[in-house]
Amino acid sequence: MTVYFIGAGPGAADLITVRGARILAASPVCLYAGSLVPVELLAECPEGARLIDTANLDIDQITEELVRAHADGHDVARLHSGDPSVFSAVNEQMKRLDEAGVPYEVVPGVPAFAAAAAALKRELTVPTVGQTVILTRIAQRATAMPEGEDLATLGRSGALIVLHLAARYVDRVVDELLPHYGAACPTAVVAMASRPDEIILRGTLDSIAGQVKAAGVIRTAVIMVGRTLGAEQFRDSYLYSAGRDRHVC
Repeated sequence: MTVYFIGAGPGAADLITVRGARILAASPVCLYAGSLVPVELLAECPEGARLIDTANLDIDQITEELVRAHADGHDVARLHSGDPSVFSAVNEQMKRLDEAGVPYEVVPGVPAFAAAAAALKRELTVPTVGQTVILTRIAQRATAMPEGEDLATLGRSGALIVLHLAARYVDRVVDELLPHYGAACPTAVVAMASRPDEIILRGTLDSIAGQVKAAGVIRTAVIMVGRTLGAEQFRDSYLYSAGRDRHVC
C-alpha cells in the first residue's frame, strides 16, 4: 500500500488535480483536515471508505492511523489543503513514515497564493517591475522564524511578499514593511480564495489593516504586498515578442 499526500487545493472542490481525484476515488482510507478541506471532496471517496478528520489529532495519532492502514494493506489518501510543498506540516509525517518503513508519494495541488492571484486577476511577476515572489509567514503563535527570515530583513529586497497565517497580525505586518515598501505600496488580502465566501480586499500598505479588521478577516487568508500588484505600465514579456527569434532553442 501507499500513503498519498494530496494537495486538495485552496478551497474549491474542483481545484484538486485529476491525479489527486483519481487516487482519492481509489483509496479505502482518507485522512483529511476537516477545517480546511472541502467536505464535497469526501464524496469522491469509495463507498465504505474509512474517513478520519485529523483536525483534533496530534502527529503521533495521525502516524498511527497511517501505519495501521499500511498493516491492513490499504492505500491512504492524506488530504492537505493547498499544496503540500509549503506550510503543510508534511515533513514530520514523511519522516515518521520513513522510520516505520511505510511507502508514500506526494501529489501536488493548487497553492493558496496561486488561487489568491487568480482572484485578483494578477500575474505576480511583471517584466521590469518585479520578478521575485517571497512566500513566508511571521512568528507569533507558531514556530519561530529562522534567523534572517524576519519581515524586516525580507522586506529589504523590495520583492512581492506573500504572507500566510498572518491576517490576525496585520498591524505588525504593516509596521515591519512600511519602512521598505512605503505607505502607498499596492497591497491585497484574499481570504477563503476560490470558495463561495471568498473575500478580496485591495488597498495600500497604510490602508489594508483597516480593511482587514472591518471585514473581520483573521484566518484562511494571504496578504500580498508589492509593486507588481499595481503595475499598469510595463514592458511586454520577451516570450511572445515579435522580435524574438523562434528558431533558436
